[in-house]
Amino acid sequence: MNVIRTALGTIALVVVLGAWRQAQSQDTRTPYPSMAPLDQYLIADRNAEIALARSAAPPSVSRDAKVMVLGPHGYETAAEGKNGFVCIVERGWMNRFDHPEYWNPKNRSPTCFNPQAARSILLIAYMRTDLVLAGKSKDEVRERIKAAFAKKELPAPEPGAMCYMMSKDAYLTDRDGHNLAHLMFYMTGGDGAALGADLPGSPIIMFKEDPEPLGGFMVGTGMWSDGTPAPVMSE
Repeated sequence: MNVIRTALGTIALVVVLGAWRQAQSQDTRTPYPSMAPLDQYLIADRNAEIALARSAAPPSVSRDAKVMVLGPHGYETAAEGKNGFVCIVERGWMNRFDHPEYWNPKNRSPTCFNPQAARSILLIAYMRTDLVLAGKSKDEVRERIKAAFAKKELPAPEPGAMCYMMSKDAYLTDRDGHNLAHLMFYMTGGDGAALGADLPGSPIIMFKEDPEPLGGFMVGTGMWSDGTPAPVMSE
């Protein structure tokens, strides 16, 4: 799931050109205002998607993981696993609902969930995806996810839930490059100050999801899943 925040353009308050500039500003803030045709989100080569999903984690983890690929009706099993990990390629709708790239069809976010996350966090990805492919709007998806947690149809993250996002071939955002190699650790609460999170020079970044009642922290790895050096996370 993606935590990168994009700076929003300001609306110029000029009387004569107010309406025109407001429209221009809206285009800047929301470059992807609606869902693109479904085929833009799909990967035609199934083997390529399997390889991309596995690239989320080092081979020692991902080679024995279960792999799910996105089909026109949701995620489908492409390879059975042995170690309880599940690797998928998430799409832009796994961003926060206010993220300007929520509908970005270029987003490819390889993620490999450990067993605890596969039994809890991954269920959110499945539900969001099923709702999107059923034609639900962003607001409808948000409200359905919120209701699912209220009704306990979706579980809280299991203790120890985490995922790998270390793929050199990911495309997380249009902004300044496209990638970050990191690990994500999930929890229902947490004291960022106790971790030294979000301080200058700290590799720990806190995040909070919405409407999902969970958050956690992420840590840059400094290397891709293939062991080669990766840029250091800046935020």
